[in-house]
Amino acid sequence: MDARLNLYDVSFMPKFMKYVQSAGRLVTQSGLPVTTQHLVEIRASQINGCGFCVDMHTKEAAHHGETQLRINMVAAWREATVFTEAERAALELTEQGTRIAGAPEGVSDEAWANAAKHYDDEQLGALVALIALINTWNRLNVITRQPAGDYVAGSMG
Repeated sequence: MDARLNLYDVSFMPKFMKYVQSAGRLVTQSGLPVTTQHLVEIRASQINGCGFCVDMHTKEAAHHGETQLRINMVAAWREATVFTEAERAALELTEQGTRIAGAPEGVSDEAWANAAKHYDDEQLGALVALIALINTWNRLNVITRQPAGDYVAGSMG
């Protein structure tokens, strides 16, 4: 599969992506656990059908020590016993925040309250920002049909 648009050949896109990447660095440096960050990135990317991001974030998670079992179980996290209650709350918030178009109330008060039991306000802010950012990346890659499978862990910094 060829991409519809090479995101690095159009002068506007690298400039735009620089700002999105900068926002991502803020999240990476936040108090939100790195493990949670990887799980959120994987789950939103699965929901959005972003092969490029699923490839990238599963490989990055493994590169940072995540087990293959947990990576494999992200899509079925509700039935899996390998996630903490805090991670489960983050995954639920991710799903609802990613699927807002299909929910009249957007994100439920229950999902928010559950996440707030496990994360302080700073971490919640980072979690919301991460959900928004990964959805942005997913949309850029899906719209332009970026191919998946060749990502090398650590290559994006």
